[in-house]
Amino acid sequence: MYRKMLKGACTAGVIALSLSSARGQEAPVKPFQPLADEGITLALNYTGEAAGNVSGGLRRAGAYTGQVYMGADFDMDRIAGIGGGTVHFAVTNRHGKSLSGIAIGNNTSVQEVWGTQNTHLAILTWEQKLMGGRLNVEAGRSQANIHFLNSPLYCNFQTNSACGNPTFVFKNSNFTYFPASSWMVHARANITPQWFVHVGAYEVNPDRKQADDNGFSFSTRHATGVIVPWEAGYGDDAGKTRLPGHYILGGWFDRGDYADPLRDAHGGIAILTGQNAATLHGRSGLYFRFDQMLTRPDPTSRRGLTLFGVAMANLSGRVEESHYLELGLLQTGTFKGRDADTLGFLINDQQFSDLAVERMRAARMAAGGDGNIRRHQYMMELAYGAQLNPAMRISPNIQYILHPDQTGAPFRTRDIGNALVFGLKFTVDAPTLIGMMR
Repeated sequence: MYRKMLKGACTAGVIALSLSSARGQEAPVKPFQPLADEGITLALNYTGEAAGNVSGGLRRAGAYTGQVYMGADFDMDRIAGIGGGTVHFAVTNRHGKSLSGIAIGNNTSVQEVWGTQNTHLAILTWEQKLMGGRLNVEAGRSQANIHFLNSPLYCNFQTNSACGNPTFVFKNSNFTYFPASSWMVHARANITPQWFVHVGAYEVNPDRKQADDNGFSFSTRHATGVIVPWEAGYGDDAGKTRLPGHYILGGWFDRGDYADPLRDAHGGIAILTGQNAATLHGRSGLYFRFDQMLTRPDPTSRRGLTLFGVAMANLSGRVEESHYLELGLLQTGTFKGRDADTLGFLINDQQFSDLAVERMRAARMAAGGDGNIRRHQYMMELAYGAQLNPAMRISPNIQYILHPDQTGAPFRTRDIGNALVFGLKFTVDAPTLIGMMR
């Protein structure tokens, strides 16, 4: 199965675990793939995320959002004799409501599968492996965030501040996100089995972010430029070492239009004047991300403790956030016989820029409040992932938001209360489920 597609659906880590026994004792279940002999691999899975805040926020409420993911990989070697070629196709349906939008008021959701709430063409690309697999090129309709700044570790959590990607990149650039697809191309070269370089170019088009866009329009009529993400680093994807890890330096050059976070076209504060924000062009940023397995009692097993982290900073442009820091721990294999279960904790710090703080302060003071705006928003989550069987996984979680920003209630006269959120994430993989029943 196409690994990056599953990453984009925020189920990569979940599906990888589900293909082995939930207790690590039995032979892996073979997913039902009726067209495999013809070179077609099917994907059908569902992710659901429920959340409710029991304290803090704007009000007490609960919300549910879900995603159906349907896709297929077409092996063009087997189908048409084109060696190393694969066509990837995926459609999603997202539905439900965001708790952050209706009850918390901050700008980062506590449910990852929120956004582009419709039926959407998510992926339609041709991937070509060259030079014996050392060079991989893909082009068509897809998103930057499933190819860059992505790790299957992140979606062991429900918070959108980490899963599927650290949200700083979306606040500070036109980094395209799943499932809102646009024209793209990216290429990754493996210099050695562990060292690689990776670069891409993705169309920036505000039409792709409209609520009524379904992904089936291939027009570039309103495109404003491209964003160029890049990465270089070390990755032990094959698990050759006893304690595998990844160390990656990356960034982006955003050559598309964007809205000024503070001023309108006449120099006034847009949130007060009611005028559209000034249109600007060009931003850039830098990040370093890593994950390192710290313990691995059995080198033939995935059981062990992994440390991961991300540091991100803006380099140029007028932006919403000035830096982002994240640190997390994930234990795979918890209790006896629970080799595929996980227990994880993460915390991230989102620091707002001077421009964003000035906007928030102006809005609050205009409403009669004080100008004491919190510059940092901290989001954290404790999650347990339980593999019920090879096809089904549930993850109850507890999230806490310290100093929620007021993006959803800009004219509120006082701080939004720190939010305590209880969540439940679950995934079901249909081919594996059918394979269990056969």
